[in-house]
Amino acid sequence: MPKATYMYWQKRMDRETPNKELEEKMLEIRKDNKDYGYRRMQAELRNQGYIVNKKKVQRIMQKLGLQVTSFTRKSRKYSSYKGKIGTVAPNRIRRRFHTHVPHQKIKTDTTEFKYYEVDPKGHMTIQKLYLDPFMDMCNGEIISFAIFKKPTAQNIMTVLKQAIEVTSDCPYRRTFHLDQGWAYQMKAYSHCLKEERIFQSMSRKGNCHDNSVMENFFGLLKQEIFYGVVYYSY
Repeated sequence: MPKATYMYWQKRMDRETPNKELEEKMLEIRKDNKDYGYRRMQAELRNQGYIVNKKKVQRIMQKLGLQVTSFTRKSRKYSSYKGKIGTVAPNRIRRRFHTHVPHQKIKTDTTEFKYYEVDPKGHMTIQKLYLDPFMDMCNGEIISFAIFKKPTAQNIMTVLKQAIEVTSDCPYRRTFHLDQGWAYQMKAYSHCLKEERIFQSMSRKGNCHDNSVMENFFGLLKQEIFYGVVYYSY
């Protein structure tokens, strides 16, 4: 090899890794947050006072083998759309998700989780549960939620009334945004919102981007606690 190349690498061999402290901090963060990708890793580093470019974070994570492998969806996505069975409300939000007024714009949706149950004979059966949260678009806070084994009308109405009670302190007229799931098209659901003078807003058919805030929340939630983990009880 050329002498200049040899001398160049000879000097570099004894040099300390310039990113040693950063690498140690990233390994420390990864121990407590195994599902952090490079974007969330960068955000956590900033919270701890390390100002670093996201491309550098991505490069170091690739070097240390910290890529996340549990982001694969286990099964099909739950769909509550059963066709038009009631009066569909207009899309009042129209992707204007941000507001500075707490409890003014509320989003909700239902998602499905699968788990396994083992009977005394050792046979394993697949079971399902459903999560129905209500999110405040002002700060992304989940103000109320319910988990149930079947998405029945009674369960849906119960968690709706909880959300209405929590948001009753809003000084302006509230808007509840949802998709075109069968539960949200019920006359009882719409009537309950009208009684409280709450606007009902609905996404367009087959357009997940109209409810992207909740879809993003479900994705992050499942990446952190569901994908890659097997649950054996409700």
